[in-house]
Amino acid sequence: MSYTRMSSKQMRDDFTNKANEKYSSSNHSAFQIIKKVFKYAKQCRAYLYVALFMDIVNTVSNVLLPIFVGKCINCIVGINDVNFVALYQNIIFVALCAIMSAISYFTQKFCLSHYNYRGTFKIRELLFNKFQNVPVSYIDTTSHGDLIARMINDIDIMTDGFLESMATALSGITTIIGTIIAMLYLNVKLAILIILLTPISLILTYIIVKKSKRFVQREVELQGKLSGYLEEYIGGERVVKAFNHEQESIEDFMKINSKFQETAEKSVFYSTLTNPITRFINGIVYGSVGLFGCILALRGEILVGVITSFLSYANSFGEPFTNISEQVSAIQQSFASANRVFNVLDEENEPSDEKLPNLLDCNGEIEIKNVNFSYIPKTTLIQNLNLSVKKGQKIAIVGPTGCGKSTIINLLMRFYDVNSGYITVSDTPIKEITRSSLRSKYGMVLQDTWLFNSTIRENIAYGNPNAPLEDIIEVAKMSGIHDYIDKLPKKYDTEIIEGGSNLSQGEKQLICIARVMLIKPPMLILDEATSNIDTRTERLVQNAFDILMNGRTTFIVAHRLSTITSADVILVMNKGQVIEQGTHAELLEKKGFYANLYNSQFEST
Repeated sequence: MSYTRMSSKQMRDDFTNKANEKYSSSNHSAFQIIKKVFKYAKQCRAYLYVALFMDIVNTVSNVLLPIFVGKCINCIVGINDVNFVALYQNIIFVALCAIMSAISYFTQKFCLSHYNYRGTFKIRELLFNKFQNVPVSYIDTTSHGDLIARMINDIDIMTDGFLESMATALSGITTIIGTIIAMLYLNVKLAILIILLTPISLILTYIIVKKSKRFVQREVELQGKLSGYLEEYIGGERVVKAFNHEQESIEDFMKINSKFQETAEKSVFYSTLTNPITRFINGIVYGSVGLFGCILALRGEILVGVITSFLSYANSFGEPFTNISEQVSAIQQSFASANRVFNVLDEENEPSDEKLPNLLDCNGEIEIKNVNFSYIPKTTLIQNLNLSVKKGQKIAIVGPTGCGKSTIINLLMRFYDVNSGYITVSDTPIKEITRSSLRSKYGMVLQDTWLFNSTIRENIAYGNPNAPLEDIIEVAKMSGIHDYIDKLPKKYDTEIIEGGSNLSQGEKQLICIARVMLIKPPMLILDEATSNIDTRTERLVQNAFDILMNGRTTFIVAHRLSTITSADVILVMNKGQVIEQGTHAELLEKKGFYANLYNSQFEST
């Protein structure tokens, strides 16, 4: 069997592209989406039941109102024979119907709003929890801006759409049924006329909706893509300006924005067609009822008051179709957004390990045996990796970009699982213990810093929230960040904003180093941990690391080879394989790949 060699980065990019195709291709039917919404909002169904009851009350009030108005007119038509008792009674009934309609309408809207927004709260909570439970590969291969758009924009669009569509559907169904019963009660001929003519608008609306559906779905997808691009641009604005790439960024933005505009215009065009067509049909129905009703009145088949009632019913019967046509665009957008949200919720969680035992005692010994791994099947990256690490050893991993250094870290932390072979910690296979207990035994400092919007104190104490301030100050002194913090007006209570935009890259890195020093884990992973600090501070931090690494198993990923000369074992990687292994002195004596790599960093031009 033949295999294609490519770098770790190339594999991850290919993996990302294939994953995005998979995630964007999933599609739910309208029935599935409605079913899921009801499922996730089941805890507040009482509001829905009350809304349904109030809608029936509202419909009955609105249906009876024209009947009593018609009776009032019939009482007045014969001026000489006005039945004042019946007139006053009917006026009282008209007032009662109007009051009941107003109260029930308000209650219905109130309950539906609570039902939808509480359901939205639950879905947003589930979506955030989902981000914690999906495999790391899903987060790695999905645009972060697009995930944010699904969490914020898509859920809001879905909520607004379902709120309006549900209210429209409830009112529409009960109004149609109630109006048909009332019309048949008053006059069968006029009732049949209205029933036959009005649904024409529904047929035309269905044709237009079917035509515009794909434009609405594409519009929502492009909105997520636009959010992803904005998140990417804002995060890298300094780099864009540094490379004078503003014009190219504007052009890239305009390409996405133009596609979004073009798709949105087509979507709006088809959606806006439905309302005028519906109103046109309703106008024809209204005129036909007036004309045909007058003919029946002249023949003596109906009273004048009945014509008034039917004119009102012609409007109320056609109103649901008009309302639906007005909500077509919002309903389609809500379904498209809901589809994107449920695609995330339907993703498979990381396999559960809750029944597995926790790793309690960890002496720092690690065994890697015959490990093979690849992001893409049939495209090898890590092949037959073997390594035995004793307690307290410092293992350095070096090699060119894309050789698989970070992939080994991912495997040690179980962000990804090996394809074959096994890894043990303290003689326990890591697949036989919980991920949380495994990861709690590592302290990790990455090249890319991550700080959250809170105080410096809370950022340092992220792994140990109950740590006293004295301990926090101690590790800050060890990392070399204390003097800087001490000069700030609020010292350790200074707020960090926008991921640390008010700090330099080196200052952020020192805070992350202090964070790991505070938890004092039995094993350390330092991935270019000192790459963003100056040489003087690096020496201070290196001394602190020497203290921290004493007695602890440490994996060091480094490009600056001068920082790992004291490592117990240096793994030299290339194309996913360990090609050399030994101490710094032993590898220099071999005059191989490592020696060339090391010497190249000190060659004069």
